[in-house]
Amino acid sequence: MKTNKTLFLAAVLCFQWSLAQFAKVVDKDGYVNIRKSADANGDIAGKVSSDEIIYVYDRDDSSKNWLMTDYPAKNGDLLSGYIHQSRVRYIESYRPVPSVSINENKAVFSSKNIKVEIIAEPFPYKENKKYFSSSSREIQIKDLYKGKQAWGIDGTIPQTHYKSITIKIGNNTVEIPTAETENLFNVNTEFTKCYFDSENETLYISMINSDGAGGYAVLFRIEKGKYKGKTVIMPF
Repeated sequence: MKTNKTLFLAAVLCFQWSLAQFAKVVDKDGYVNIRKSADANGDIAGKVSSDEIIYVYDRDDSSKNWLMTDYPAKNGDLLSGYIHQSRVRYIESYRPVPSVSINENKAVFSSKNIKVEIIAEPFPYKENKKYFSSSSREIQIKDLYKGKQAWGIDGTIPQTHYKSITIKIGNNTVEIPTAETENLFNVNTEFTKCYFDSENETLYISMINSDGAGGYAVLFRIEKGKYKGKTVIMPF
């Protein structure tokens, strides 16, 4: 039986899914402007190239066809503002790859020639305690793991991490590199979804992870049988 904490977390995450999601920038000019206000004449906060992944929030009545968005740039900065909805395509609009089995430790998705297997396991904190550090001398919260941001812990001891993420597309097998998942903690395999863009032969694996604190969303991208990277954001 799930605990009250788990049920509460499930409700929060489901609510989050309904309000925000990953999307891909699609613009014939090759880029799109993110503006500081929900207006075509608003000041430009920055530019995002086509095919880049952003995180968009459901619009309210006042913003009409504009979406609040966050874009975690490659330099580590977070660009926030508004983007017109005609310039994005929601990742969830692509063909879903159905789940065939999901529990708290493993999720399997399968459709035609695609199979995705995600395995989580308890994190051996004592053995890896030495790899945690703080990014600030003033605030001694352990927020780095092997020098990279530790996602999903919010200063607490991580309980789980990814053991493996394996993708099979036809006769090709892709393993998400350990270096790409080692700083992602407190895995919720139950909140994983997979989508396939057949036109561009791109598979997306979308997840929301948390133990109730430090929730984050992550999207892995596999294009034409090759791993192309991930986007991680804390939208809560």
